[in-house]
Amino acid sequence: MINVLYIHGFNSSPQSMKAQITQDFFAKNHPEINFHCPQIASSPDTAMAQLEAIITLEPSATWLLVGSSLGGYFATYLAEKYQVKAVLINPAVKPFELMKAYLGEQVNPYTHECYQVKEQHIVELKALEQENISNNNYLVMVQTGDEVLDYQQAVEKYRQCQLAIVQGGDHSFIDYENTLPNIASFFNLPLISA
Repeated sequence: MINVLYIHGFNSSPQSMKAQITQDFFAKNHPEINFHCPQIASSPDTAMAQLEAIITLEPSATWLLVGSSLGGYFATYLAEKYQVKAVLINPAVKPFELMKAYLGEQVNPYTHECYQVKEQHIVELKALEQENISNNNYLVMVQTGDEVLDYQQAVEKYRQCQLAIVQGGDHSFIDYENTLPNIASFFNLPLISA
């Protein structure tokens, strides 16, 4: 059994455009694959517990990860722990540094959940950092016009991995839908023609 786990970013949700486009692509081209896209908690520890609970429900299955932004950071942790392939889209590399700017009250624009970003969340994020990575397990896609994250951090960290550096764009990853055949190819999934 093959499972794709899509991990959304900070203040995002399964209703985000990238999550929906990814789900639609796999439903159309690979209906035999189980697609998972949970609404993860705002606390990093709780979010990681949720994600690991999904994976450990089917430990003998093949797991393929797609992580966007903060989800890319989480996907890196999981890819190393479970030695699975991951596609990272404009991934956060040092979110524990960036999160300081978000301390205090936040509202998720998709779920309308009101929550607090606390110092403890920064500590939890730092604990998930992976210094050494298995280079062959990653396809990293960045756009140089990302206005939220410094794409060069991702290029540096994942320099020995398969990299797709797209000039321009933004944090949402413009034309993401056109990258999905490449994602399927990286996962060694044959593309079913219409």
